[in-house]
Amino acid sequence: MAKQPIITVNNLVKNYGDFNAVKDISFEVYEGEIFGLLGPNGAGKTTTLEIIETLRDKTSGQIIVDGFDVDKDPDSIKKRIGVQLQAAGYYPNLNLSELIELFSGLYGINKTPMEMLAKVALTDKAKAKYKELSGGQKQRFSIATTLINDPRIIFLDEPTTGLDPQARRNLWDLIREIRDNGTTVVITTHYMDEAEILCDRVAFVDGGRIIDIDTPDNFIDKLVASGFERKKEVKLANLEDVFINLTGKEWREG
Repeated sequence: MAKQPIITVNNLVKNYGDFNAVKDISFEVYEGEIFGLLGPNGAGKTTTLEIIETLRDKTSGQIIVDGFDVDKDPDSIKKRIGVQLQAAGYYPNLNLSELIELFSGLYGINKTPMEMLAKVALTDKAKAKYKELSGGQKQRFSIATTLINDPRIIFLDEPTTGLDPQARRNLWDLIREIRDNGTTVVITTHYMDEAEILCDRVAFVDGGRIIDIDTPDNFIDKLVASGFERKKEVKLANLEDVFINLTGKEWREG
């Protein structure tokens, strides 16, 4: 059975005056996959995602999200997606339970805070304020807020930046679990090992253009077949694996 696209981007262009930030980008995201959008700073990744998320207007092109055109029915798209907020999106004097209740009210739905916090292993922090959380806890909470409206697609922007190895590995497990429960995940990351492990497919973006799209395995196999060799011998484990093995995989909340 052919894979069904849940996001279709056709000939997307975004100009800021004379600056062409996104240059005729086209790609599809399949339903039920983890899709990575990879590229250096300024490549056009964030602009592209913000247009898909209905947060920014495009110059030209067509975007369809879960059957809805971003130009004709942005409100229906908003109801079907979850977007990870940065720290500035949270009221500092509210605890996690109160924040979940606030976001639920904004969506016009009734979600039990403990139900949502349980999804990201934060029930013990229900009465804590966001600013009191560790880095890993903040990222898990931000992911919980993307799930409040039972979205078909969530967008995660650099979700593991600044996290220690335990928090990073456990967040990978959480993202996989979300995908396995039927939610499509679109992720940006600068960590190529993260993209290799997590993503079903990745698109490399540079200079406002899609350079190539494929599975991580296919990209690596093609590079090796071209005669590429690493200068250092590739081992069966890396230093992060050693770190996790020596210090444990459990969440570190400090």
